[in-house]
Amino acid sequence: MDWRNYIIADDTVLLGKPTVKGTRVSVEHIIGLLAQGWTEDQILENYPRLNHESLQAVFSYIQACLKDGLLYTTS
Repeated sequence: MDWRNYIIADDTVLLGKPTVKGTRVSVEHIIGLLAQGWTEDQILENYPRLNHESLQAVFSYIQACLKDGLLYTTS
């Protein structure tokens, strides 16, 4: 899956945070919901503009960020 088909960053939407294309739902928000214990079904029920593929793209995007070292901190 190419996450670039689903995840965009537009300076005019949520100050440029990565979001699911066609929505104002940020990658950060989706990961936060999952961290709080939400299931995929709960997310899809509460955010009907999302689908299984867009959630999979969020994971692909996060994996790419980790692979590229974009989420590591130095100390």
